[in-house]
Amino acid sequence: MQVLIVKTSSMGDVLHTLPALTDACDAIPGIRFDWVVEEGFAQIPGWHTSVNRVIPVAIRRWRKAWFSSAVTAERHAFRNQIQSVQYDAVIDAQGLLKSAALVTRLAQGPRHGMDWRSAREPLACLFYQHRHTIARQQHAVERTRELFAKSLNYEKPHHQGDYAIAQHFSNKKNTQPYAIFLHATTRDDKHWPEDCWRELISMFANKGLRIKLPWGAPHEEARAKRLAEQFEYVDVLPRMSLHDVAQQLAGANFVVSVDTGLSHMAAALNKPNITLYGPTDPGLIGGYGQNQVICRPTNSKSLNDLSAKDVFIQLNEYGMF
Repeated sequence: MQVLIVKTSSMGDVLHTLPALTDACDAIPGIRFDWVVEEGFAQIPGWHTSVNRVIPVAIRRWRKAWFSSAVTAERHAFRNQIQSVQYDAVIDAQGLLKSAALVTRLAQGPRHGMDWRSAREPLACLFYQHRHTIARQQHAVERTRELFAKSLNYEKPHHQGDYAIAQHFSNKKNTQPYAIFLHATTRDDKHWPEDCWRELISMFANKGLRIKLPWGAPHEEARAKRLAEQFEYVDVLPRMSLHDVAQQLAGANFVVSVDTGLSHMAAALNKPNITLYGPTDPGLIGGYGQNQVICRPTNSKSLNDLSAKDVFIQLNEYGMF
């Protein structure tokens, strides 16, 4: 059975789709997937052994110059690629009008997606031939697992979903144990103050543990260097591909993170991870998996009200070091 998945972004959403593939593989022996995903996240689907072909799309970049000759040629090549296979099922797990109108409708095969009351953008369902009711009040991973089960006609398992990618990365014992602090996120109100990060870092001075700080953009590198200043046991990592970041996460003893895509990657790799939440609600889109701990300020939605001492206490309580 050959299935096309349309799940283009964001990083967390792409990672949250992986357990549904594992369910489908257990239910339908021999099933294989192609996956349409934004070019920036194209490394991720291939980490799952059931993915045969990753088809990058560049809607974010194309929108800046939609009718330019270069973008028109790329869009034409993408159309040819997605239409080169007759699929047994096409599953739009994005539930957005742009994914349905610009990607899903081009694919060859029965198109499945969430119905009017279930999709994130109801108009998207107009492009599906098969529309499924998916309960909203459940974690995003469970919603996608339910969508796959209904689209491919098997019973959704009751056990916790399995990302099935941890084995893709070596988990060698490190001569020097380390933790990773994921300090970068896209929204200003999801940042934890730099003074708090530095205070938390200072608490590990005599723990025999190195701390690694990844980054993805120049302003994030600058922040990482400020956080590491005068701490000889802190390493600012070089710029890395998603695969290399995942390899670093796979070897870590534990992770401390703000609400960011890499936090979900840590969860997908089964890494003990304490995630700091302020304005966002972790209930439906928080860390999903083993050893995922939510840390929030008391009676507040501002991370300014979360102290380094509170985070350190939770790290200790959950035995992360």
